[in-house]
Amino acid sequence: MHPQYQKALRLRLMGKSYNEIARTLSVSKGSLSVWFRDLKLTKSAKKLLEKKTRIAREHGLFENNRQRTRAIWIENQRIKKETFNEIHSLSKYELLLVANALYWAEGYKIEAQKNKGYVVDFVNADPYMIALFLRFLREIIKVPEEKLKVCVRIHANISEQSAINFWARVTNIPKSRFRIFKQISKASNRKRPINSLPYGTLDLRVHGRKIAFRIKGWIDALKLQSGLK
Repeated sequence: MHPQYQKALRLRLMGKSYNEIARTLSVSKGSLSVWFRDLKLTKSAKKLLEKKTRIAREHGLFENNRQRTRAIWIENQRIKKETFNEIHSLSKYELLLVANALYWAEGYKIEAQKNKGYVVDFVNADPYMIALFLRFLREIIKVPEEKLKVCVRIHANISEQSAINFWARVTNIPKSRFRIFKQISKASNRKRPINSLPYGTLDLRVHGRKIAFRIKGWIDALKLQSGLK
């Protein structure tokens, strides 16, 4: 008889798992399987082993999920890096296409406004989107700086000065030319989270019939690319 046989039986009847016994007695799990083949466990030992098995299974599932999540994160970063490197500096033509697609999706409908004539009006909270559209206005349309009108729309919980400072850095437009418009949402009842649009949204406007119709023409041309008749 193996010198560890009796000790192994006692540990098993106490509800110890194969792994625990093998580590404690330096016995292979193969030997334990043979020794315990006909062993009848008490109810308390069975219950304890079932609990350990459940915990081990849950831990294994957790570990598998953790590893899978990590693998997906790594794959996502690789994909993002690959596509990032596919975009190079925009040519003027590419900037024209991108900016007009942005205006088509995000800009106000181009139509004559009472007492104001035609207005190109682009409103967004994304500083990168604002900066890209502003590049289009400056580099492609060549809008004079004094024609760029900027208004910051904020909620009551946002600091006016911090919002102006932020958008002045994004647009490179002097702070003195910014106007503030305070919005109050009935739904939020002045309890809007402080991290919700922390700098508000920027309303970027340019007045001018010719500018408006140039953009309108470009967007009409983009519509043809859909293939719809």
